[in-house]
Amino acid sequence: MDIYASALSPGMDIGTGCFLLVVAVLSIVGNLLVLVMAYKRSAKMKPPELLSVNLAVTDLGAAVTMYPLAMASAWSHHWLGGHATCVYYALAGFFFGVASIMNLVILAIVRFIVSHNMQSPKETISWRTVKLLCVWIWIYALLWALLPILGWGRYGPEPFGLSCSLAWGAMREEGFSFVISMFVFNLLLPSIIIVCCYFGISIKLYITYKKSGISCNRMPNVIRLHRRLLIIAILISVGFIGCWTPYGMVSLWSIFRGIDNMPPEVSLLPCMFAKSSTVYNPLIYYIFSRSFKAEVHQLRCSWPLQKVCHMTHSMEDNTIYVLENNGKSQPTFQEPTETRLANTS
Repeated sequence: MDIYASALSPGMDIGTGCFLLVVAVLSIVGNLLVLVMAYKRSAKMKPPELLSVNLAVTDLGAAVTMYPLAMASAWSHHWLGGHATCVYYALAGFFFGVASIMNLVILAIVRFIVSHNMQSPKETISWRTVKLLCVWIWIYALLWALLPILGWGRYGPEPFGLSCSLAWGAMREEGFSFVISMFVFNLLLPSIIIVCCYFGISIKLYITYKKSGISCNRMPNVIRLHRRLLIIAILISVGFIGCWTPYGMVSLWSIFRGIDNMPPEVSLLPCMFAKSSTVYNPLIYYIFSRSFKAEVHQLRCSWPLQKVCHMTHSMEDNTIYVLENNGKSQPTFQEPTETRLANTS
């Protein structure tokens, strides 16, 4: 039996390839826009913004290094390249997946720290700290990705034959400790930390709002800002964890119950859903971040074929106010991008 042959129908293979094509295009275009916007305003970049840029790099890296091979294999009805490309694909997927989840954990922690200093323009996170955190994220992800090659765990084809990942079925006995450790340290604990951090931020914002003693219509801009940034950060985290949880559940099922009685389509859908996680972050930025949407619009208006461009900015978009001890909102400093990607960290 050829383990790299597709277990799906030819029509489903073509559909899978088309789905991956759409995901790849949206991921590459969206995350490139995030990087372009970060580059354009690099001179004004705050230290935490590097984490948002790093997250875009992980999504872009997954889309570029993985999806073209998966698309070609789907349209060929057979995994291309055999064992060598299978290990490469699985390693890349595990590497970028772990890097993404750990990036989200660091984002949540930094966001929590920043929320406790929301009424002061003083920097709480230094460039050196953020750079070290980014380096740690990549090293941590690389170590986990190399473990199956070094003998703890194993890479192999997915049950439907058009993708490769951790060989869940083959690790029921020899790699069981790896699977449990991987789920605890790269899914369960990160999810708990993210939930606790954002719950703490919500409590902090609620307490700050109550202490202000003013109505909702007169809520200080700094609280509005942090509330919007909290929504963006939560959506990013929920999107990633939500996309990968079904795949994790199916993988655990294959560990405890085996994959022989699992239809190929059942293993396909969670895998495709997990791959779509690289699309959501730019969409969330575009929908909920006014400055990111404005910058994308401005970039589009700068194209040669675009003749007319109208941009509007309000005082609320460009100024941050802090709540003074006397309960009045007074302007303390200006920040050109009210919902910049940096502040999601």
